[in-house]
Amino acid sequence: MSTAKYKRIMLKLSGEALAGENGFGFNFDLVKNISAEIKNLVNMGVQCGMVVGGGNFWRGRQGNDMDRATADYMGMMATCINALALQDALEAMGVPTRVQTAIEMKEIAEPYIRRKAMRHLEKGRVVIFAAGIGEPYFSTDTAAALRAAEIEADVILLAKNVDGVYDMDPKKYSNAKKYDKLSYIEILEKGLQVMDTTATSLCMDNNIPIHVFALNKPENIINAVCGDKIGTIVSK
Repeated sequence: MSTAKYKRIMLKLSGEALAGENGFGFNFDLVKNISAEIKNLVNMGVQCGMVVGGGNFWRGRQGNDMDRATADYMGMMATCINALALQDALEAMGVPTRVQTAIEMKEIAEPYIRRKAMRHLEKGRVVIFAAGIGEPYFSTDTAAALRAAEIEADVILLAKNVDGVYDMDPKKYSNAKKYDKLSYIEILEKGLQVMDTTATSLCMDNNIPIHVFALNKPENIINAVCGDKIGTIVSK
């Protein structure tokens, strides 16, 4: 097996990635495949933190007249559903996993405590951070950047439904150009769709590289951790 380039990672999965082609809910075969790759990471000695979105159940302000804060809290609940599904799949494979939530729900998960999260990671447990940062108006991208900074992750692995960062939407424009490398400043100045501005700024301020790649092949997670040239890398 290849050698890991990073010791501690933050894996950011979109909720849509868990739905696969279903578009809603879970593609359980895909969830199992992702979990198997995370198990391989743990067996390689990589410490794995995760943040998952909720877009497979709730997408922002789907109701136009809905209060923004209420809609965001609903999205936070959706991330908890996804976190529990991933925890179940990982533990079925023998991978010790903890879910920590930014909103307390002690019957189903631990509250987020930074030092406890880091201790779990040091013991080889996967830690899934759910409910965003516990406040409305902040995305799960921002949650991933914040938690990555707090747990001192070496990199954020941004697993998406496209194979990197493009200058235009590759699904709409056949002449879209894919970038192999970008700087944080280029992302912000060009308004490229990687992470939102708050998340990108957090990564820039804390010098956390972002590796964007497609999740259509779950083995890409291992490939990214091993430093293979896939997707797009964002750094200084």
